[in-house]
Amino acid sequence: MALCLAGLWLAAATACSTDRPESVTLRVLASSELADMGPVLDDLRRETGIRLEIDYRGTVDASNALASGKYRHDLAWLSSDRYLRLKQKETAPGAEPPLATGIMRSPVVIGMRPALAAQLRRSANDGRISWADAADAAADGTLKFAMADPRHSNSGLAALVGVATAAAGTGSPLRPQDVSCDRLRGFFAGHELTADSSDRLAGGFVRRQDELGALITYESELLALNASGRLRRPLEIVYPDDGMVLSDYPVLLLDSAERNAYDRMVDWLRSETVQKRIMERTRRRPIDPAVPRTAGLREPLGNALYFPADQKVVDRLLADYGDPERNSPARVVFLLDFSRSMRGERIAQLRATFDGLSGADDSRSGKFVRFYRGETLTVMRFGGRVLDERSVTYEGQRDLDRLRSFVASDDFAGSTAIWSSLDHAYGEVTSLVREKREQDISIVLMTDGENNAGMDLDAFVRRHGALPQEAREVRTYTVRYGEADTRELDRAARATGGRMVDATAQSLLSAFKEIRGCVQ
Repeated sequence: MALCLAGLWLAAATACSTDRPESVTLRVLASSELADMGPVLDDLRRETGIRLEIDYRGTVDASNALASGKYRHDLAWLSSDRYLRLKQKETAPGAEPPLATGIMRSPVVIGMRPALAAQLRRSANDGRISWADAADAAADGTLKFAMADPRHSNSGLAALVGVATAAAGTGSPLRPQDVSCDRLRGFFAGHELTADSSDRLAGGFVRRQDELGALITYESELLALNASGRLRRPLEIVYPDDGMVLSDYPVLLLDSAERNAYDRMVDWLRSETVQKRIMERTRRRPIDPAVPRTAGLREPLGNALYFPADQKVVDRLLADYGDPERNSPARVVFLLDFSRSMRGERIAQLRATFDGLSGADDSRSGKFVRFYRGETLTVMRFGGRVLDERSVTYEGQRDLDRLRSFVASDDFAGSTAIWSSLDHAYGEVTSLVREKREQDISIVLMTDGENNAGMDLDAFVRRHGALPQEAREVRTYTVRYGEADTRELDRAARATGGRMVDATAQSLLSAFKEIRGCVQ
């Protein structure tokens, strides 16, 4: 009898040891915003025996480390692996990307003060706020926002891609030619607070909530912040009408020897019970659309924007974005033909163009290229010489009114000295670049006739070539209007690194908007 009982005890013990999950520890390189998954990962360890040792970093920083091969991890868990895949195509072309399994979703959206959202909605198309509306409000000083640094954080990079895609207006993934023009200066004029991760950004926003109107980050972060009681008034979550970039939080297998543990982990994370648990604890959307959403996650996401398929696009976006702590507003010098041929309809169109750039153009493209707060605008009116010039730094509507009144002048000249006037502009620019080396300066030259006074184009090109290097780097964008000489304007623009836009085939406003988008 004792022998029988002993046998039964041994069998039971053997069965229990077989049912107990195999314990394993995995080293994981993870996006910093996944720190809120702590309680779920405790459940993972208890229910599966899988313990994670996590190294938290910003998503872009983590992706750069993975692409360089400088890591000692079994898995990676990123908010998005799209940037990593682009980097790996660049560093190891043809190599098989790591196995990746999406776990949950969250779009990058705008958390906005309700009163500000109501104000923007009144002027928006069909009452739906877009990235273009946000850009317009940022340009005129209405919107001051917080956004993570896209050089380190996926939420910042996703926002940058979203805004740039909306600005390009193609509805397709961004191509290099779509970001060869900087249309985002007005939007980033409102960028008042940044951080290298979305969680640090949220903390900074709480401290400055009285002076900021919006927080651009993950939907999940905004829902959590609204529920935290840290805000004096919850933010309204705005889903931009022109689309959002989604993050799907994939787990990546880096060490193939851990495939068994990887499969156990992702199967557990994607099970219906755990998906509901993740949704309730982190406010991210389940990867399975069949899982019922909680109240705060029932808003349809609408248009999901594509992430660029070319690393050059992302590199250019990040280079244009620069350092948010050091960026200074640009200066544009408008060199405008006020010869007698500009009288009548032509000068009326020029004045309407400046009205449009001052905010009257409410088209989506117009909202991305309008004058913006902090930008310095210089207008030089020329005929047989530079007749007059005026500069304003846009800080309020009064500054734009002063600029428009200057363009409204009826002081016209009898001759047209295009190249002497452009040479004069470069003389002014040479002094400016010495004083403010960090400021981007460009020249926009508009003329409706041929040069009939002053120096010729050959003389200008020679004098331009003798300028100091920092002055030669200032580009001139020429606008052909009326009977102006196409070949000369094109040659002058190319000699300075700029390009010509033909306003005889489109409206003058469209030509200026095209150049506004291209000024770098």
